[in-house]
Formats: sequence, structure tokens, C-alpha cells
Amino acid sequence: MRTIDLRGRALQVAELLAVVPRAAEARATALHVAAEIVDDVRVRGEVALREQAERFDGAIDHAIRVPAEHIADAVATLDPQVRAALEEAIRRVRAASAAQVPEPRTTELGPGARVTQRWQPVSRVGVYVPGGKAVYPSSVVMNVVPAQVAGVQSVALASPPQRDHNGRVHPTILAAAGLLGVDEVYAMGGAGAIGALAHGVASLALDPVDVVSGPGNNFVAAAKRAVAGVVGTDSEAGATEILIIADETADPRLIAYDLVSQAEHDEQASAVLVTPSQVLAEDVAAQVALVSTATRHADRVAAALGGEQSAIVLVDDLAAAEAFSNAYAPEHLEIHVADATASAARCTSAGAVFVGSYTPVSLGDYLAGSNHVLPTGGQSRYAAGLGSHTFLRPQQVIEYDRGALDAVRSAIVALAEAEALPAHGEAVTARFDA
Repeated sequence: MRTIDLRGRALQVAELLAVVPRAAEARATALHVAAEIVDDVRVRGEVALREQAERFDGAIDHAIRVPAEHIADAVATLDPQVRAALEEAIRRVRAASAAQVPEPRTTELGPGARVTQRWQPVSRVGVYVPGGKAVYPSSVVMNVVPAQVAGVQSVALASPPQRDHNGRVHPTILAAAGLLGVDEVYAMGGAGAIGALAHGVASLALDPVDVVSGPGNNFVAAAKRAVAGVVGTDSEAGATEILIIADETADPRLIAYDLVSQAEHDEQASAVLVTPSQVLAEDVAAQVALVSTATRHADRVAAALGGEQSAIVLVDDLAAAEAFSNAYAPEHLEIHVADATASAARCTSAGAVFVGSYTPVSLGDYLAGSNHVLPTGGQSRYAAGLGSHTFLRPQQVIEYDRGALDAVRSAIVALAEAEALPAHGEAVTARFDA
């Protein structure tokens, strides 16, 4: 991992943004390619999807719409321990997601004048579950459960066809879908799957969805940007990111394991340590060298940690580390400092915050109860992670009786005249004509 030394430099936010490690070129390329793939699916539908499956996944003549018996077989043959783990994850995510659904609230503005705030679920959701370098049944849980809790009635799930499974969706992903009652599943992957969910594919009886959600690589994230405006999307959850704030009290071995754990996702994964302690930085670098070479996906980890998106950042003090984190706005933020709770309160821009040495990102990936579909690329400065709120639309319902309208009649007329829109006022006064 390269080292970025910011000590002795009082940097403003814009300057911090200029030095934070990002794979900007990779994201720019992904956006151009993804837009072309999405448009190809919009125009040519199933033909484009089959060509893309052969090119990217090595799948030929597979059933894009997954037969119901494939899902049933996957549930029946699911490893009992994996099933138990998935069921516990479902229970925890369901409980935490329920807290994200607000109750309707009515405001009485006067006699006979009320405005009710309610939250309406969208009708149909398209969920994307990655399936390239790893298998993500946990992402099925993280996407489907919040949608169900929100009250969504129709869920379509897409995941890449697997060459090792004769072009079928990975059976563990199918099993997770089956456990949640999802029976509309498609073997299609990448940006093309996002385009298909957004635009629909008539030959597959795939109707367009209202919202597309789910994590993926940078091409999947870029495809969401390409379909924005056609459908709603969650945040662009692209290649994973971890940023760790640590001081001299932290355990370098645990930090190394946590950096490596996220780097194994993808060569484009970002792993960043920010610390005011040079001793800790050196110890972590040594531990990373040991841990990364001993893990199963050592080559992938080495590519991620050696990329421009990963670094050890040296700063003057904890305040500078927190400022750097807020500028970077990571997907996952871990805090390993003496008073981690206080530091977490000051770190306001992160997809999810993991406080203390016994709260690793791996916990959040599976069984914390929180959601692991989170904004990447700095978007947590303004975007939220996936939750039931992703699938809800706030609506205001206005109800006034005659007396309540009469009480504001003159004010409406005055404002209508001030805006040179007299018919607005006339629409009110007409209700009181003899």
C-alpha cells in the first residue's frame, strides 16, 4: 500500500478531495461502457442480453427467466448451516428495517384544515445481486427484506448466469430468494441486467420496475446512473470501500485483517487507513503484507491494495483524520481509537459507521442487522444506504373544509395577485360565489 503524508498541511475540503485516493479513471470508463450496454438492452432486449451473457459470463442458450423448480431445488438442497445463518440474517435485517418505516402523521393547521404525511411504497422493485468473483446470498437479504418491510408487492431479482452451473443463477442465491418468497428471478448480470429491469424485456415477460437496487462493480453503479430518471435507484453501490481511522491504541493486526477482508471483493476495492501514528502505520503495513499473502484471494487483494484507490494516510491528529474521512465519505468507516464513540459522532459522512475493535465491517456484511448496500465514490456526503425508505415515497394528503378555506381566502388572493396569476385566486373565490 502506498503512503500519503498530509502532516503539517492545513488542507481545506476542496484540497482534501483532491488528494483522497480514488480510482477516478476506472469510474469514468465504466460510465461510458455501461451507458452503451444499457441502451443496447433497451433497443434489442433479449438478443442483447444473450450476447452479453456469452461475452461476460460464458453462458450460452441458458434460461434467462429462472424456472420455479430451480428455485425450489436450491432451497431443498441448501446447506443447513447456511440456511440457519440466512434465516437469522433475515430476522435481524427485518427488525432493523422496520424502524425505517415512519408512521403517518396528521398536522392540524386550524379548524377543518389538516395535512397528512404518509409514505407510500412503490409497486415494483428490481433487485440486483452480484455473482462474479464471489457469491452474495447476503445481498438477496439486504435488498429484498427492506422492500418487503416497506410494503412492495412485486420483486424481480437478477443475478449473473454462472458458467460453472450451466448458465443458471448460483444455487445459494436462488435458495436465498426462495426463502424470502421471491419467485421472479432472471439469470442476467452487470449493466445489462440494470437496463433490463429499468426498461423491461417483453419476450421474457419482464415488466419494467419502479426502483432498481443492489450492489455491484463500477459498471453496475454506472448503469444505475444511466437509468436514473427512467426509474428510481438506490445509491450507486459500486466497488467496495473501507476507511479506518486508528490511533496508537489500535491493534495493527486487526486493522490489517479488516483492510484485506474488503480488498478480497474486487481488484477495484478501496482500502484506506488514516492515522496520526507513524508507528501504527508501519505496523499495519507489515501486518498487511503477512495477512494478504496468506489469504485465498491473495492476487486479487494485492491488486486492490496496490491500486491508486488504496493508501495509508498520515495526518497530524485525530481531528485531521476525522476531517479527511468526512471529505472522503467512505462506504464503510471503522473507528479504532481510544474514544471511538465520541469520534463516531464527529464522523458525519459515511455509508455505515463501525465503532470499536469488535465491530468489523464483516459483521455488517452479514449479521449486524444493518444494511450492507451502501453508497460509494464519496456519495455518502449526500446519499443514504439502502433501507425500507429507499422504496417509500413521501406524500402529503391535504383536506380543508369550507370554513378552513374561507379563513385563508384573502391571503391566497393576495399572493395570486402578487404573482400575476389571478386565476389562482379566482379558483378559490368561485367556491364562495352566491
